[in-house]
Amino acid sequence: MTSKNEVLFQRAQKTIPGGVNSPVRAFRSVGGAPRFIERAQGARVWDADGKDYIDYVGSWGPAITGHAHPAIVEAVREAALRGLSFGAPTEAEVEMAELICELMPSIDMVRLVSSGTEATMSAIRLARGFTGRDAIVKFEGCYHGHADSLLVKAGSGLLTFGNPSSGGVPADFAKHTIVLDYNDLGQVEDAFKARGNEIAAVIVEAVAGNMNLIKPQPGFLEGLRALCTRYGAVLIFDEVMTGFRVGAQGVQGLYGITPDLTTLGKVIGGGMPVGAFGGRRDIMNHIAPLGAVYQAGTLSGSPVAVAAGLASLKLVREPGFYDNLAARASQLVDGLSAAARDAGVTFCADSVGGMFGLYFAPRVPRSYTEVMASDRDTFNRFFHAMLEAGHYFAPSAFEAGFVSAAHTAADVDATIAAAQKAFAALR
Repeated sequence: MTSKNEVLFQRAQKTIPGGVNSPVRAFRSVGGAPRFIERAQGARVWDADGKDYIDYVGSWGPAITGHAHPAIVEAVREAALRGLSFGAPTEAEVEMAELICELMPSIDMVRLVSSGTEATMSAIRLARGFTGRDAIVKFEGCYHGHADSLLVKAGSGLLTFGNPSSGGVPADFAKHTIVLDYNDLGQVEDAFKARGNEIAAVIVEAVAGNMNLIKPQPGFLEGLRALCTRYGAVLIFDEVMTGFRVGAQGVQGLYGITPDLTTLGKVIGGGMPVGAFGGRRDIMNHIAPLGAVYQAGTLSGSPVAVAAGLASLKLVREPGFYDNLAARASQLVDGLSAAARDAGVTFCADSVGGMFGLYFAPRVPRSYTEVMASDRDTFNRFFHAMLEAGHYFAPSAFEAGFVSAAHTAADVDATIAAAQKAFAALR
């Protein structure tokens, strides 16, 4: 019988580039047809063929309370009944701003936008406007959205101007972006010694999640903070993925480091499209209408999206929420690691808060180069075996995974049991 997923994918490719509206959904790196999801509830999703899966993608992070949480759905319903969009201020967006500032001590003021890309793009522009400098430092493997200045890969030399890694990005944009190795503080020190008076900002995924899960090595984030302070550059923590996902105060709360600006998304939208950037008051005062750095958005602070975000943030503040989330992620990575070890498969895993990483490698990677050395072919075989068994992981060896509060110990045990069979077949 022909799969409805395959039929839909063929149909979609006629009118949508690659058949998808975001590239990783196309299953290009793992092969096969993507699953077209018809509905989701709790820790499970159902595809167009009616097959259900225990879901470890979680809409790429936002579904921290599980899919279709009743409180979030009700908040959206009530907001929608009052009107979908006004193009004018609402009390709810003030409440959202106050809550974010309360939960994230580094944020004095915050501006709501509609996506993580918009948040990081705006934060970079603000840093440049505040400092009067053009250059930015980013790290290979860290993804900060698809703004032109951020779609840049490192050149061959340590301090070489970057080259665009996407078509359509002018070299004149890319030349202002310095791309260094994640977790290599020595490279950052050299960059500041050479061009410190040109660098407006350092932007970093404080815990990387877009080259799989990569944690900062001891001293790395502390060193970035010290260098930015010394040279007058703006330190930007991209917490679009990690904000309220790894803990109540994001990565900055876990590591006790205060960035100048923070970008947020995903969890603060509760499944709706929301982003935000915020930080020190003296920097935020440079954003229009207070300052000369322009940023605007017709749907910024959408009342329906804000309602979903507020409901989500209130749920994650419940006592024990993050302890339980981290315990479930630990159960998963520990169980998968043990199953692989028993099967004699080279594999390791790691987690922080409700995020996890799976690596077909002898040790947990610490950089983009180490991630790229992992066994992608074996990952692809594992992915399809697990998908067939009803367990939905990210369709790429270079993406972090997520657990939610809706995942039960029994769900994770079922995943580990399926993985035991999958690992045995990999030998």
